[in-house]
This record gives sequence, structure tokens and C-alpha cells, in this order.
Amino acid sequence: AMAEQQEVRAPVGSHRTIFDRMIGAARFDVPTYEEVEADESLTGQAAAVVLLATVARMIGGAEGGMSHMLAGLFAGLSMWLIWAGITYLIGDKILGGTATWGELLRTLGFAQAPGVLAVVGAFGPLSGITEAVVSIWLLFTGIIAIRQALDFGTGKAILTAFLGWLVAMAAVILFGISIGGLATMTG
Repeated sequence: AMAEQQEVRAPVGSHRTIFDRMIGAARFDVPTYEEVEADESLTGQAAAVVLLATVARMIGGAEGGMSHMLAGLFAGLSMWLIWAGITYLIGDKILGGTATWGELLRTLGFAQAPGVLAVVGAFGPLSGITEAVVSIWLLFTGIIAIRQALDFGTGKAILTAFLGWLVAMAAVILFGISIGGLATMTG
């Protein structure tokens, strides 16, 4: 059997903190992903990870203003919810994985843990390299999150992520065209 498909569960009743789980997720620790997948009480913690990563990206990008901060937090949470839905539909309904939307919410939420390092981008010269490293890291943690939640191999996880990205980009383009057309008609 392939090691990547091995079912490993964290000890029941483990007293790990959100930060322990964030570190585990960032380290590609399969038992961490299995733990957050299985424990429905961790959805709030997954949302907190998404918010922390979103704030770190905003600080790292040196974008300011309270309205920008609130819009950024809303966008971060919204994209997490939508991404989990897209990967659920593609991975579970089309590619034959076995997961719930909640399981994907939790695993994909904790997969955002490396995003907290985007705050380093606030230190000028490190900005570009930090963004590149964090983006690649998030790609890999996202694929592991999808693989573990949907209980299938890495190839199908990559395919799910790629197809999901295509759907998301098409939606962004269509939404952008819709908003642009509306602005032209009203302006």
C-alpha cells in the first residue's frame, strides 16, 4: 500500500492546541490533517487559521485602512468557503473521493497555516521571495489537505486542485466581466 494513502489518526482526546495543529499542517504532517478532518469541533479553529493567514498577508503586503482590513477578512473567509465547496464538488462528486464539505473546510483551513509567514513580506527586501515561498508552500499543503480529506491519491488531489483553480478563475473572470459591464451600464 502507498504510504500517502495510509490512514493515520491522532490519539483520541489529544490535547493539541491550534498552534500545534498549524505547525503540523505546515510540516505536511498527515496525522494532523487526519485529526482536523475527523474532528468537527475544529471548524472554528480552521476559520481562525484562515483569518490569521489573511491578516498576515495584508500586513506583509503593506495594504492598509480599516475598510480594506474588513474587506480582506471577508474575502479570505469567503474564498475559503468557496474553495472548499469547489473541491468538494469536484473531488467527491466527480472524481469519486469520500469527504464532506466540513472535512474539506477543516483540512483546507489548516492548510493555510504557512500563510502566517507572509507577514515577513512587510520587511521590504524579503517581500518577493517571501510571497513566492509562501505561495508554493500553500500549494503543497492544499494538495495534502485535499488528498487527506477526500481519501484518494496525490494525483487525484492535484487534479482536483487544478480543476478547482480553473473553475475559480472562470468565476473570477465572469464576475469581473459582470461587474465591469454593470459599471459601464450605470456609469
